[in-house]
Amino acid sequence: MAFSHAAVPADHATRIARGLETFQEHVRRVLSEHCVKCHGEEKTKGDLDLSTREGLLKGGSDGIVVVPFSARESRLVKLIRHEQEPHMPDKNPKLPEEAIARIAAWIDDGAPYDKPLLEGRRVVRDKSRITEEDRRWWSFQPLANVTLPDSRLTPHASRNPIDRFILAKASTKGLRLSAPADSRALIRRAHLDLLGLPPSPEEVEAFARDKSPNAWPRLIDRLLASPHYGERWARHWLDVARFAESSGFEHDYDREGAFHYRDFVIKALNADLPYDQFVRWQVAGDEFEPEDPLALTATGFLGAGVFPTQITANEVERTRYDALDDMLSTTGVAFLGLTVGCARCHDHKYDPIPTADYYRLLSTFTTTVRSVIDLDLDPDKTRGLRKQWEAAHAPLMADAETYEASLRPRFDAWLASGAELPQTAAWTLLDLTNLTSKVGATFKKLDDGSYLVEGKNGDHDEYTLVGSTVLRRITGLRLEALAHPSMKGGGPGRADNGNIGLSRISAAVAQANGGVTQEVKLAKAEADFEQNKDHLSIASALDEKPETGWAVDPQFGKDHAAVFTFAAPLDFTDGATLTVKLEFKLNTRHNIGRPRLAVTTDAEPSLKGDVLPMQVAGLLQRAKEADFAAALAAADRATLFDWWKRRDPGWRERAARVDEHAKQQPDGKTKALICAEGYPPLRMHTQGADFFNETHFLKRGNADLKDGVATQAFLQVLTRAPDGEKRWLWPPPSGAKFSGRRRALANWLTDTDAGAGALLARVAVNRLWQHHFGQGLVATPNDFGRTGTPPSHPELLDWLAGELIREGWKLKPIHRLLMTSSTYLQSTALDRAKEAADPGNQLFVRRLPHRLEGEAIRDCILAVSGALDPTMFGKGTKDERSRRRSIYFTVKRSELIGSMVAFDQPEPLVSQGARPTTTVAPQALLLLNGPQVREWAEAFAKRVEADVKNSHDLAPLVARAYAFALGRAPSNDEAREAAAFLDAQTQSYRSEGKLNARFLALADFCQVMFGLNEFAYEH
Repeated sequence: MAFSHAAVPADHATRIARGLETFQEHVRRVLSEHCVKCHGEEKTKGDLDLSTREGLLKGGSDGIVVVPFSARESRLVKLIRHEQEPHMPDKNPKLPEEAIARIAAWIDDGAPYDKPLLEGRRVVRDKSRITEEDRRWWSFQPLANVTLPDSRLTPHASRNPIDRFILAKASTKGLRLSAPADSRALIRRAHLDLLGLPPSPEEVEAFARDKSPNAWPRLIDRLLASPHYGERWARHWLDVARFAESSGFEHDYDREGAFHYRDFVIKALNADLPYDQFVRWQVAGDEFEPEDPLALTATGFLGAGVFPTQITANEVERTRYDALDDMLSTTGVAFLGLTVGCARCHDHKYDPIPTADYYRLLSTFTTTVRSVIDLDLDPDKTRGLRKQWEAAHAPLMADAETYEASLRPRFDAWLASGAELPQTAAWTLLDLTNLTSKVGATFKKLDDGSYLVEGKNGDHDEYTLVGSTVLRRITGLRLEALAHPSMKGGGPGRADNGNIGLSRISAAVAQANGGVTQEVKLAKAEADFEQNKDHLSIASALDEKPETGWAVDPQFGKDHAAVFTFAAPLDFTDGATLTVKLEFKLNTRHNIGRPRLAVTTDAEPSLKGDVLPMQVAGLLQRAKEADFAAALAAADRATLFDWWKRRDPGWRERAARVDEHAKQQPDGKTKALICAEGYPPLRMHTQGADFFNETHFLKRGNADLKDGVATQAFLQVLTRAPDGEKRWLWPPPSGAKFSGRRRALANWLTDTDAGAGALLARVAVNRLWQHHFGQGLVATPNDFGRTGTPPSHPELLDWLAGELIREGWKLKPIHRLLMTSSTYLQSTALDRAKEAADPGNQLFVRRLPHRLEGEAIRDCILAVSGALDPTMFGKGTKDERSRRRSIYFTVKRSELIGSMVAFDQPEPLVSQGARPTTTVAPQALLLLNGPQVREWAEAFAKRVEADVKNSHDLAPLVARAYAFALGRAPSNDEAREAAAFLDAQTQSYRSEGKLNARFLALADFCQVMFGLNEFAYEH
């Protein structure tokens, strides 16, 4: 059945606007109540979906039902008028004529929708698109039950099963393994592989002398037990995790506590944390072990990606989807070697990953946010330190309590004498009874009469503070903006830098016993500090201009005060109620974080003078009354004594000692960035929500084109459970602050029977092989899909994956297995015949030298020079002069370390499975001219001189330098050339009048050693 299409009318915009109004006021309700139950929610009878405009215009199995701008041509109108069969609504009374007329008018105006009728509905996409053919791709298969190649067919495989797999394939080409490298080359290879540091000359010689058959396995076990192992292999993983400590984009703000994720990776590897647990914790550590600080910091994996912090409200939702995509895409390539993110806008073009799978997986992270929390990373250590502190604190407390008791008689005498008010008590605290914030912040009263502002920190807030005073005359108002450790930089403002922006202060007063509220004119203002004397001065808070006001940059983390003198004194018969309004329109979120108000009776109010609590002031007003001391209630007496004792120098001295020691109480807390649920979100932008409670299917990946709410599921192609995702879905316990979705994902990822565990294991062992042999069995470590390279030895890959699982997912046994193979032990000596037969070395019957990463080259320079600082963990640095290992450089995306970038350190924007290796002139220039390299070359020269007693003889100096740098002795030619170089350089420096010419020549030689290929390559 065909229908004509009405032309777009000339007044299109006007009619669409009118149609939207009709839809919102009338049509939406009618369609929702009478139509979408059969056409859009659980089912779509006749293939007609009325829940969206797209579905309406598409029509159903009987054709088009609506022609925009023409109700006369629209079959829907005929159906609801009962002019055609089937009458609608089906099996229900006819709609009222008014409703039918509204629908017809709406269609005549273009039939526009403001949003889907069922926004928020749960949509489940058709799963039939994943076929058994899709699952036949090698990486989607369960692990094969591999039979080891017959050892009789591989007689040269003498060490372990790996060699049998390698030789079984190589023998078909008539190839066999290369001879093993010598012992000195092997110990250097093992040290560089596992530690990223060279062996000492003593270690080299001891290993060369050890002829026992277990010497090599013992060496591997010793290196795997070294804490430097975790530092070396963590660097490989941090590339995969796109780890950085800043947000990226143009502002690239630092991320407080992000380095704890780096420390987690090092600790996990050193402890040989099972790899499946390593994965689970990074995806959902807070859900598996909510009380374990290491598990919490592991979630930093999810939050390590880039995020634009300067966005408008209109960009917030799109940016949130980008952030979720980063979490999912990185999870996909890091753990599964699958480019799941390619299914965001359309079904994956190569792999069987439908867009529906993408969004259902994406929903896993719906409410996952970055948060900075206080963590004690070593509670046992903290408990021990706290016991020591308590033992030292107890005597200080006892002394203070004894002295306080000795003050009681003097206090009683002071009361009896009339309780004279000290001359310095110029200000009386205002007793605040009502505090409100325009944006909904809350106020927490502190012991000193100030109020800590908590909760929402909105733009351009206004505080209304209402308080009472018992004073019968007041002449001025004191506003304090006090510091507090909960604020950025200690405050006193709630802005990101701790500043304030008080654009206006006003006050009104009423008699305490009732009466008209009248405005108080503030005539003069004075502050202890002003950002400038112009538009950011305290006087600017009185000029009625919102763009000016009081600010205190750079005096952050300090208490500040301002005094406002009234134009005329205010007199009352029995105290008053004062209302003070503080407005913060000067800048966004520059609200005072801890205000305190006080009033004075002084004729000339000033910043000087103590602040007297209101209750104390009221009591002292009665001090001249007869029998004041005798009539004083116990609670009032305690209040007065608490105030009075603080004025005694001896009490203050002891209290200061107690307070100072209290500050030293060990709490072990550190700020750590995590990525979890139920924690306060790290505020990344000033406008819009931090996250949304639902993740939608998006058409073409566009956040403006929502198509229903996605519920969690997993990749169909890797899911073999009869009940689908239900096998892993995990409802959290009652009261839990997390959803359980990430825990479900982690369980699916590590399930080797029905989930993605087989692929997870393949990807993991391939990464180990890659870093031990220079390239993986799968040459594309982040792509095990159809655009990646199939494995060169699929049976070996599956056997190794199975070994990982059988070893309880522990990585160190796999390192040991790989490194004890004859395949690993091969020499790097050039073999032209093998090179011609296997140019890409995919058969692994020869070993290719591969260059160390920039971090390892630098670490080796530090180690050889004796300058290496072995301090582990903690906050990093951007200072290239640092002597710590390079993994402790702060990774700021816009400010990467130049020497690392020169040697191909990748930008941490997306996961990097393998680094490129370039050879460019700046690398050599860096080693020849870099000031740090020169400094360490001189340190190396001093170390060589210190080790060689007779430094006048060149041969021992050269030999010792070779032993440190290359782990071997120089050849005769090398020794001769080195001596000639040293002589020439010495003569050159002497000709310049250098007194230390010999040392400078040796430093030159040591620097040349750093630039040798042999130094920078693992052979």
